[in-house]
Amino acid sequence: MTKRHVSLPDAAEAGVRGFIDEVDERLSSDEDTCEVVRDVLIDLHGDREAWEAWQAGESVSKAERVRLQGYDPCNATLESEYYAEKDEDQFQRSKHLQWLWRQFDATPMADNVEFALRFRSMLADHLFADCGEDCRFFKGITFTYGHNIEVGDNVVVHDDVHLDDRGKLTIGDRASISDGVHVYSHDHDIVDQTEVRNFHTVIEDDARVTYDAMVRAGCKVGANSVVGARAVVQGDVPAHHIVVGMPAKSIRIKPGWESVATDLEDGRLPTRQDEREIAYELDDDLAVFDEFQRDLNPPDVD
Repeated sequence: MTKRHVSLPDAAEAGVRGFIDEVDERLSSDEDTCEVVRDVLIDLHGDREAWEAWQAGESVSKAERVRLQGYDPCNATLESEYYAEKDEDQFQRSKHLQWLWRQFDATPMADNVEFALRFRSMLADHLFADCGEDCRFFKGITFTYGHNIEVGDNVVVHDDVHLDDRGKLTIGDRASISDGVHVYSHDHDIVDQTEVRNFHTVIEDDARVTYDAMVRAGCKVGANSVVGARAVVQGDVPAHHIVVGMPAKSIRIKPGWESVATDLEDGRLPTRQDEREIAYELDDDLAVFDEFQRDLNPPDVD
């Protein structure tokens, strides 16, 4: 489908370009990332006057103080911050950038497509392990860390997608991920859900993962393949195949690609999750706690 070219009026374009370039330059400098994120969010949320008044010693309500403090990512926690096996050094910067991404999406400007796509693309260059050219990231995308994601050129990720990079996630050139998709790179043990295994999950070039689908950790979605709406991928999708269902099975090969596509017996997807496991070790001095506090031993049977 051919799309129309859309552009902002010249004055608006100059403002957008100037703001994005300024944030990009500050994030690329030696300036403290927490301070950059705080300043950008204060202005995007229109709270500069309230912030300056508070800093000058004026009285603020408890709720207003919490709001103003919350612009600084050092005063916030994310769910992934509690994960024991994360790389602490990498996480500190990615946390700050992820906070900026999420809180930007809470502003009205997140719906200004021309501005928001370019702003998120700039952030992705700083947050991801690698991000290609001409990528489009829409509203409501969430990550585990961000720093374990590699994205190719001309990738599009639509609204409300979760990209789990607790392990590692690679997305190839021209891949398309539709609204509501969840792509995972970690799994929990069936008996003890506090036991986590991390994997490398791959979505190859030109693959499409369509509306509300899920890709399990350690799976590969092959080049030029299609994952149907609300499908649950629990194995490797071969290149050029179309898969649907729960669990997903191949129902056909893309027309014209039959001669180069691999045949699948009964349409079942092969499982190679173990080959993509990412081993990790926890620090010996780590203070471990079980948030569930359950007895996992099976009951005695007389």
